[in-house]
Amino acid sequence: MPDRTGLPASAVEFFARFRVALGFLFGVLVLWLAAPTGSSIIAGAPVAVAGESIRIWAAGHLNKSREVTRSGPYRFVAHPLYLGSSILGVGLAIAARSVPVAAIIAAYLVITMTAAIKSEEAFLRRVFRDAYEEYRHTGIVDRQRRFSFSRAMANREYRAVAGAVVALLLLVWKATYIGAY
Repeated sequence: MPDRTGLPASAVEFFARFRVALGFLFGVLVLWLAAPTGSSIIAGAPVAVAGESIRIWAAGHLNKSREVTRSGPYRFVAHPLYLGSSILGVGLAIAARSVPVAAIIAAYLVITMTAAIKSEEAFLRRVFRDAYEEYRHTGIVDRQRRFSFSRAMANREYRAVAGAVVALLLLVWKATYIGAY
């Protein structure tokens, strides 16, 4: 049965579960269609870095699956990792300098992030019940917890950093060597 997104529950589960693997597949298509230049990379890289910075900040506050996180960027937005991913995607789209790439990235982000958010919220409501509803509806936050680099690493944010660096380096490579011909 479709949910509010119009996707059947099985599709939501599929896109939430396989979003990283799908990202690699779409990444190949994006690289093939990209038309980066030095200027587009210079324009897009800071946006991508800003997105990844939000992700690192969020990961440094998150105790995944153990609590409803209410500190750091979670004080302002319920899904800062996905917000950071979206900003990172915009940066890569700018760096790629291609309308089809921007459309692919936008479609990927809308579909997979919507599915991930739905899946995550269902988990949080099931496991943390009232604590999650209170967080979402009352805005009670934790101002005491500080950012922890070790927590960000425990949440494996280094993988997202590595992915962003590799994506930007591949665009630099394409602009330098492929675009020169």
